[in-house]
Amino acid sequence: MTVRIFTRRRGPIAPLAILVLTSGLLAGCGGSSSGPSITLYNGQHEQTTDSLVEGFEKQTGIKVNVRNDDEDTLADEIVTEGSNSPADVVYTENSPALEYLQGKGLLAPVEPSTLAHTPSKYNSPQGDWLGVSARVSVLIYNPSLIGASELPRSVTELADPKYGGKLAFAAGETDFQPIVTSYARTYGEAAALKWLEAIKSNAGSHVYPDNETIADEVNRGAVAFGVVNQYYWYRMRAELGASNVPSKIAYFAPRDPGYVLDVSSAGILKSSRHQADAQKFLAFLVSKQGQEIIAHSISFEYPIASGVGTTAPETPFDQLQPNPITIPELGDGSTAIALLRKSGLL
Repeated sequence: MTVRIFTRRRGPIAPLAILVLTSGLLAGCGGSSSGPSITLYNGQHEQTTDSLVEGFEKQTGIKVNVRNDDEDTLADEIVTEGSNSPADVVYTENSPALEYLQGKGLLAPVEPSTLAHTPSKYNSPQGDWLGVSARVSVLIYNPSLIGASELPRSVTELADPKYGGKLAFAAGETDFQPIVTSYARTYGEAAALKWLEAIKSNAGSHVYPDNETIADEVNRGAVAFGVVNQYYWYRMRAELGASNVPSKIAYFAPRDPGYVLDVSSAGILKSSRHQADAQKFLAFLVSKQGQEIIAHSISFEYPIASGVGTTAPETPFDQLQPNPITIPELGDGSTAIALLRKSGLL
């Protein structure tokens, strides 16, 4: 049985729906008779954002109008909209989308007092966006199809022909791009392209649209193992119950290029007409209250600000051993996208 744990991707929106949505966003961007409001372009998982928005609105009385879509789609829309964008804040799953917008000169500086809540290595080096939470890449596998000892220890091994027909990954996921970037920085772009071509061949029909599908397919035994971020598995287990989740997760070897820490991030548009309220929203995300919401929610992401730790049954954050690639080295994702296109995966 295939079960969707949480939603993120959506089909095309009808023209009338776009008109209604745009009108609503523009109205929200301008405030309302009942009080101040901001517009949030949200590329994070909706359940995570909904909990944070609810807490922020209750604390401040500022309404948040949310526009949900994939982070890469939202980033491209913001670039197209330019100074006319109705967005005040953009919230993403990964840092490259914010680095991309920063490179276009579209982000406003975050208040230093807010940046100080998150360790500096998880924030924009230029101070134009801040880290909110984190997740780490893992292997999800079905023990009935592959044993733990048979799993690859390095991301390079995914290209081994012995994994033909056993591997699943989501080439179009923005979560996968940091792994490609990490590989390319470690071994070079030429090697990364050969690696992508090899894992494309190994996966065959198991190149899926998103990590939710990978988790579903591995769990039901349609494919042996796949590459996802850790929280997909924990969310699936929380939703279905441990007895209905035969799949397990495993980590790549410490500091392997495939063992990547992704930082969920938020920034304010330079064009926002509600700078003060937008700054309040960012401050809430990394406040103790905001981080506690993440720690106690179905998010299963790692809080990284205000000294808050996760309460979830996960490997403790300080025990993770990811590849020490930095935020600037992960960049804006353009290298990964180019390689994925050259390999025919995008």
